[in-house]
Amino acid sequence: MNEMPKFLQKIGQDWWLVEDERENMKISYRIKDIIFAAPSDFQHVMILDSYDFGRMLVLDGVVQTTSLDGHIYNEMITHVPLSIHPDPKRVLIIGGGDCGAAHEAAKYSGVERIDMVEIDEMVVRVCKEHLQDVSGNLSDPRVHFIYNDGIEYIKQHKNAYDVIIVDSSDPIGPAKQLFERSFYENIREALKEDGLMVCQSQSPLFHREVMKQTVHHIEELFPISKIYIATVPTYPGGFWSFTIGSKKYKDLVVKNFDKETKYVNESILRSCFDLPEFLRTK
Repeated sequence: MNEMPKFLQKIGQDWWLVEDERENMKISYRIKDIIFAAPSDFQHVMILDSYDFGRMLVLDGVVQTTSLDGHIYNEMITHVPLSIHPDPKRVLIIGGGDCGAAHEAAKYSGVERIDMVEIDEMVVRVCKEHLQDVSGNLSDPRVHFIYNDGIEYIKQHKNAYDVIIVDSSDPIGPAKQLFERSFYENIREALKEDGLMVCQSQSPLFHREVMKQTVHHIEELFPISKIYIATVPTYPGGFWSFTIGSKKYKDLVVKNFDKETKYVNESILRSCFDLPEFLRTK
């Protein structure tokens, strides 16, 4: 590659990805190699090989997932709702271009169809080819890739899904709409009468206002809602939240979990709802 992507900086003899997380914080990763780098119709897409995190998906200069710990996020956003719902048949994933969530959902033999709505086809293609530690080179025939705007897609589907997983990037640019109340209203309408939804709700420490807004919307729209947490080293602070909304099931407790995973087990799926005191009061 003759010209280095603008998101990489030469520091000494090494190339570094320097991610601007916020005004007062930068996160830097020393890079071994650029596996893929190109602009798509929507964003700049890179697969980088880093020293500590292995291969990573980077969109517009921001790390989305890595070989080291991508399984943690994807297992937590997927297995919690799919283990709670007693008989999920139809699953919708909005976003999730790294294919990790769909890869985890495909572990449920009772699931008949997984629709993955991702606006950027390039992300899916390069992750299946170059980031198989996360994507598993997903090829399950139950997974249907729909390259479309998730916000528009969800408006056209009513009472269609048992579980909806919102695997969004940070609330900036087009993804900002994935954190607005109107979007969650459409999610509720797209769920069946006993449906469950889950979304990532950012860092409880560094993105507290975004988390509180997300939780507030889901609490208003669903009769049962809960926050749960996980440790994902890639993300700022390593402390990450998810919010689940349920139309019917009050007992959000996982029992008899038997899927093959790297991070999740039955104890984790139960204890993830045990919150530190400052989150109990939000």
